[in-house]
Amino acid sequence: MKLMPLALLLISLPVAADQFYRWVDGQGRVNYSDQPPPSSMANKATQKNYKGSVIEGGESYALRQARERFPVTLFATADCGIPCEQAKGHLSRRGIPYSSKDPSNDPEAQKLMASAGGKFRVPTLLVGKDTLDGYEVSAWDGALDRAGYPKSPAPGVKSTAKDEENKPAPPTAAP
Repeated sequence: MKLMPLALLLISLPVAADQFYRWVDGQGRVNYSDQPPPSSMANKATQKNYKGSVIEGGESYALRQARERFPVTLFATADCGIPCEQAKGHLSRRGIPYSSKDPSNDPEAQKLMASAGGKFRVPTLLVGKDTLDGYEVSAWDGALDRAGYPKSPAPGVKSTAKDEENKPAPPTAAP
């Protein structure tokens, strides 16, 4: 019988650990807790739900750190074809957030590509200051691994596309 309360406590821990509260008290101090705030602060509190290292289905801590330190930019053009589609698919499968630039019609993208040492070849991947011309799986994985990006997306994350440019083109019928 002495083990029953301990067993109930252990069973309830994962349920209680799924909620996280943030509030600012009367002295202006920011408080974080897995316990609800005092009733006087309840209207100033925000609540987040999380599982493991991912808050509300968003990015993991490791992914956020890598993204902040080594942002990823993919240089691709509309007529690049299969290599660019493979490159985009590779980044999506790994769950890598990236911005897509088209150097064929964007002068800012051309300047960025030139300053990164790119050879105006697409696809080109920029991971922080590391530039990779052309799509090669092992080279891209090596650069992403060195930057600290996870090898797969967080559970429940399907795509990393920030905008319509990052989505693969729909298949076209053969003539």
